[in-house]
This record gives sequence, structure tokens and C-alpha cells, in this order.
Amino acid sequence: MPDTDRIDALLTQTLDDYRLSRSERQAIGRVLDEAQADAATESFWRNRAFALARKALADGGGSEVLDWLEGFEKLLAHRASADREGPAASAAYFMPGDSGPRAIAGLFDRARHSVDVCVFTITDDRITSAILAAHRRGVALRIISDNEKAHDTGSDIRELRREGIPLHTDRDPNHMHHKFAIFDRTTLLTGSYNWTRGAAEFNFENFIVTSDAGLVSAFLGEFERLWDRLG
Repeated sequence: MPDTDRIDALLTQTLDDYRLSRSERQAIGRVLDEAQADAATESFWRNRAFALARKALADGGGSEVLDWLEGFEKLLAHRASADREGPAASAAYFMPGDSGPRAIAGLFDRARHSVDVCVFTITDDRITSAILAAHRRGVALRIISDNEKAHDTGSDIRELRREGIPLHTDRDPNHMHHKFAIFDRTTLLTGSYNWTRGAAEFNFENFIVTSDAGLVSAFLGEFERLWDRLG
């Protein structure tokens, strides 16, 4: 049986300012995950949200209450969509072509909790848009990139930093040349592919996506080592 008091307290907290912040979205996601929420549990949450919204409207609330309710509905809809699609299957991608950026954007769209990115450079606005959408949805993001490439024309690194995404760059004359990302600590993307328009349109590139636990663990270890070193 869902914990009504806990659910109401959490929803009421988000209703105080009529918006779902990133931390509040993450908190709701954690509670739902802890409960291994199914459709019935999420329906219970939805009913509690509607009950609180009706009360807020009766107490004099206006359209901001409906905006809050819409935001909560979008959160549940995104979770349901991610559950239907499931984790990315093991696959290989080869460029030139649009399959690479589409696959990467899809991984960000399906991410629910965290993404750790360690890439040489990011200039492809399609991927950047997916990163920013995940950030605004409440996914915990960390990015490591090369310090010199961050100043190239077209680099999106500074934009991502301005948006508040935690981001480290290397501080030595050698390049941070990795190209990998870990999604929800369960799915690894790695290969030669730089996250750039040029790589998608002209270069012979590749990357793989895998949920192999040993490989995910190894790359997580490398990411944490670099993050601590560059912090």
C-alpha cells in the first residue's frame, strides 16, 4: 500500500511554489523506484496530485495550479514512456549518417536518473538539445571534456556549463580524448565517434551501446577517477 502521508508531503512541497524543480523530480523518482512503482501505484500518485490541485483551486489558486499539475503529469508520462521503450539494446553504430546522433539523443531522452559524459568535444546541437532536455527534466548530469576544444568555434561546452550542468575540463597539455557516456549507471556508449556534426556527416566513425555490467563498471571507475582528479 502506498504511503499516503509521504506522497502528500512530497507533492505538497512541490506545490508550494507551483513548479517541479530538478531536485523535487529526482525525489519523486526515487520514491517511485523504491516502491518499484507499477501502473496502479502511479495512478494512486496521480489521484493524490489531482486531490491536492482541487484543494488548491478551492483555496483560491489560479492557472499556476494547473501548470503544476501538467508538470507532474509530464513527469509520470516520461517514466511510462521510458518503461515501454526499455533500456537501449546492445548495438553498433557506424557513420557517416544520422543514426549516431539520433541514437545518442534517444539515450538522453530515456535517461531517468543520471548520465556521466566523458567526450573530447560536443558541437552537434541535436545532442546538446537532448542533454539540456534531460537536465531540465531533473536527470543528474556530469560532463568531462577537453579544455582546448571547449573554446573552439561551435563548441557547446560553455553553454552546458552556463545552464548549470556540472562540468570539468582537463588542465594539462595533453588531450582528454575519451568518447564515452554512462546512462543510469547501467548502459555504456563508447567508440571513436566525436559528438560533432562533422563526425556525423563526413567521418568514418563508430560507437557501441552495451549493458554489459563489467564494461559499465570499468568505465564508471574511469569516470570517477577523472572527475576526482579534475575537480
